[in-house]
Amino acid sequence: MPTCAPTGADLKSTGFGYTMSLISGKYKLLILYILAECMVVRYNALKRHIGGISHKTLSMALKELEADDLLVRTEYPQIPPKVEYRLSERGRSLMPILDALCEWGEAHRI
Repeated sequence: MPTCAPTGADLKSTGFGYTMSLISGKYKLLILYILAECMVVRYNALKRHIGGISHKTLSMALKELEADDLLVRTEYPQIPPKVEYRLSERGRSLMPILDALCEWGEAHRI
């Protein structure tokens, strides 16, 4: 089986490095997992699910995930403003990987 991070290669230029650049950060995987479970989530609901995350940190993570086309932000023109987040098709394609991480963690939890 070919490896996506060959020995001696600059990891940043590999598939592994690219994937890690998209999902690295303290909360990005958690945000993706919440969106996978809940389908569509409003900003304050995300903040409640995560707990202990600052407005700035959550906003920045959401903007990065949107810029990387892993989630879709839908803003409704109403007062008060209503914004919803959901996984994009590209974001949904990450879910088997997150599921595999979950399964590994369950199998190896001490």
